[in-house]
Amino acid sequence: MSETWTVLLPSTIDPSGPDELREFATFVSIDEYADEAALVADADRFDAVITRTVPLTAAFFDAADSLNVVVKHGAGVDHIDVDAATRNGVLVANTPGENTNAVAEHALTLLLAAKRQVVRADAATRNADWRRHDFAGHELSGRTLGLVGAGNAGRRLAELVHGFGVSCVAYDPYVDSEDLPANVELLDSVSAVFEAADDVSVHVPLTDETRHVVGREELRALPDDAVLVNTARGGVVDEDALCDALDSGALAGAGVDVYETEPPTADDPLLDQERAVLTQHNAGVTVESARAVSLAAADHVRTVYEGGRPKTALNDPK
Repeated sequence: MSETWTVLLPSTIDPSGPDELREFATFVSIDEYADEAALVADADRFDAVITRTVPLTAAFFDAADSLNVVVKHGAGVDHIDVDAATRNGVLVANTPGENTNAVAEHALTLLLAAKRQVVRADAATRNADWRRHDFAGHELSGRTLGLVGAGNAGRRLAELVHGFGVSCVAYDPYVDSEDLPANVELLDSVSAVFEAADDVSVHVPLTDETRHVVGREELRALPDDAVLVNTARGGVVDEDALCDALDSGALAGAGVDVYETEPPTADDPLLDQERAVLTQHNAGVTVESARAVSLAAADHVRTVYEGGRPKTALNDPK
C-alpha cells in the first residue's frame, strides 16, 4: 500500500512504536489540542489513534470521517466510547498483558510500603524527626491477599507474593480456577474475598458493574491491620468510604495509584491521608513496559493498515 496515514499519538510514547510506522505514517501529538472541542474540530484529519487516557467521545467519532482504528496504549478502555466507534465503523483494540509485570510489581510495592509505613518514616527522617517506634508496621508473610480481579496483573501479583508465603483468594467471573496459580483460591463474590482476606489488591476494569464495587461494607469486612491497594481504576473504589476507613482506623493503610478524578484536585481528601501511599497512575509505566506497549500498539495500527484485524480487537465495526 502507498497511502499515507496520519496517526494521533498520546503526549508521551516510547518512540520505538512510531518508528515502526514511519514508512507509511505521519504523526500528530494530542498536545497540539487545547481541549476536546479543538480535537473534535480536527477529528477528520486522523486515520489512526493511539491513546492513553484522553477521552474519545461520541462527538469525536461522529466527526472522525477518515478514522480506521483506535488503539489503547494499555488495557482499560473506559475513556473510549466504543459504541460510538462501532457505529462509525472504527475498530478499537487494546494492548493487554504488555505491562502486566509492571502493574503487579507496583501493586506489591504499594502494599509493602503501606504496611511498613515507608513514606511516613521517610518524611520524618528527612525532617530530623527520629521516632522509629512510631512506624512499626505489619508483615506480609503468612497472610491472605484478596484479589478483586484475577486477570493478567492479578495472577502475576499472586505469583510474586507466593515467595512471601502468602495465599490468595480471588473473585473474577471471567477466569477458570484451573488457569490460576496454585496459591489462589477462586471465590464466588467480592464480599467473600473481603471476608476471607487480610489485605486486598484491586485489578478490574471500570465498568457499570465494577463502579464502587469496593465500598463501606467491603472495607468493614477487613481486619483493622489491613491494607487496600488499587492500581486498576479510581472509580472501582468508593474514595469517600476509603478515606473514612483510614480516618477511623478501620484500615491500617492504602496504596492508591488511580483516582476518581485524575489528577486529583487539591482538596481531594485522599491527599490528606498519612497512611495512604499515593502514586500517579504510573503502575504500568516502566522503561521496559513503555517500549513493549508502544510496539504492540504500533503493530495493531499496521495490522489494520494492511487490511487485517488485531487479535485484541474489542468491537465489530459496521
